[in-house]
Amino acid sequence: MSNFQAIAAVTATLQSVLQQGISAEPDFNDGRVTILPLDKARGSNTFNQLNLFLYMVARNAAWVNMDMPRQVQPGETSVPPLPLTLYYLITSFGRDDDAALPYGHELLGKAMSILHDHPLLSGDDIRAATQAILPNSNLDQQLERIRITLHPLNIDELSKLWTGFAMQYRLSAAYEVSVTLIESTRATRTPVPTLTRGKNDQGFNSQANLNPPLPTLLGVTPPGNQPSARLNDVVTIAGLNLDGSNVGVQFNHPLWTTPVELTPQPGATGTSLSVQIPNAPTVWPAGFYTVTVLVQRPGETFRRSTSALPLTLAPSLTLAPPSTAAGNVQYTATVSPQVWPQQRVTLMLGGNEFQADPHTTQTGTLTFQTSGLVAGSYWFRLRVDGVDSLLVDRSKTPPVFDPTQQVTLT
Repeated sequence: MSNFQAIAAVTATLQSVLQQGISAEPDFNDGRVTILPLDKARGSNTFNQLNLFLYMVARNAAWVNMDMPRQVQPGETSVPPLPLTLYYLITSFGRDDDAALPYGHELLGKAMSILHDHPLLSGDDIRAATQAILPNSNLDQQLERIRITLHPLNIDELSKLWTGFAMQYRLSAAYEVSVTLIESTRATRTPVPTLTRGKNDQGFNSQANLNPPLPTLLGVTPPGNQPSARLNDVVTIAGLNLDGSNVGVQFNHPLWTTPVELTPQPGATGTSLSVQIPNAPTVWPAGFYTVTVLVQRPGETFRRSTSALPLTLAPSLTLAPPSTAAGNVQYTATVSPQVWPQQRVTLMLGGNEFQADPHTTQTGTLTFQTSGLVAGSYWFRLRVDGVDSLLVDRSKTPPVFDPTQQVTLT
């Protein structure tokens, strides 16, 4: 199929078709077809001249998601070709600038007649025009025919075009040439055929409900109705078809290079299991995690993976000094889990937010410089990568603030 030389091959073929057509006409035996930019096309020439100028290349919407014809079999995955529509402007220049006769008008009429009678570029046309200059374009092997269509432009469009060319207007006609398919250089994924469907080729299973037939997660819930879990918390995971052998809960964090797998606690069922987050402040950073359950279903020899659900791990902290005089105060936060250098950390005192002093290594101690605070009591929260420490105790009804998360300025 066609490659990156396809655009040049189309231009060369159009030039060849037009050149052959006007050369066969005795009135234009001196006629030439050029493909120069418009500001350089005429120059000092005085002969009959047609200039073919490619002024726009657009993506063809009809072919955006189509596979390359005859290149992809059912069930295979490939990258669609790059489909292009080419827009050309044909400008005529008459002999001696039409001083004696309107050669330019006659020449443009001849060119439009040629393209009207030649609405398709055949493989023979392409080979004849490109075999000497673009022998490897492979455009002649394209199954989709390349069509030439008159593209009428109104006065407004014409004036914008020629204004952009910074030239005085010359007699012209626009054409649309479509579609040029440039094949992707990425390989097609071609899986081998399936020999059996299901165990012992039993086919598909059916069930009398709309529940997913495969292991599926429905929710990951921290304890105490809290929005986030903390280190050493037991997290409850709800789902379907979680029963089996070799069950593991896999956690992943953007700062980790590989996921961490934990073993569920005893008492797991097909719809629910629990897992305890390790109290490992140097390994488990605060922030957003994804949770996946791996399970080997009865009768199977491999582990299936559920879809992933999010879980946030909140930091815990103590803040010193708990009470001091109002003014410019430096607070020291003792944090668990430790904060990594890549993480963004801020301290919120009431409605005021202060960024942590720079920390170039993993640490459990942070300092914050505060200013502009008046005397009073301030509830505090630590925000690490968008996850706040737990200020509100939601296990009580109604919820209450954690009294340990408050400092006073006198």
